[in-house]
Amino acid sequence: MTLHAQILEGITDATRQRILDAASQESYAPGEFLFRLGDPVLHFFILTEGRVRLSLGREGRLAYVDSHPGDLIGWSTLVENERYMGSAQSLVPVKALRIEKHRVEEILLQDPVSGMIFFKNLAALIGRRLVKSYQAVLSVQGERESQPGG
Repeated sequence: MTLHAQILEGITDATRQRILDAASQESYAPGEFLFRLGDPVLHFFILTEGRVRLSLGREGRLAYVDSHPGDLIGWSTLVENERYMGSAQSLVPVKALRIEKHRVEEILLQDPVSGMIFFKNLAALIGRRLVKSYQAVLSVQGERESQPGG
């Protein structure tokens, strides 16, 4: 399977293939949830096709839309959370690789160098999303400050 996923960049071909072999290809209809806020974290996903809306809080406020093949969904699985911190819902027909957290941990323990690269990639992804969140907050604050009476 040829898949460009930033989380897998730089790891050895053998370890990458073992992770992909451990994955199951899943399909989701529009409106179907990959996971919901508060569900136990057992899997993460790599998007192969479609668009997924990620939302936070009980009101389901939009936080992010993943729409590129290779996008990582459910990264909180990989940072020792016990429950998902948000919900992931398909906006259109979606195909994604579902990968068990514990299986990936087992594979990466057998190749510590690839494991370090995998988690550096994860840290970079989280950092990029954090910057986008800051930019979104600043753009909303800027709009409010520029309005009369704001």
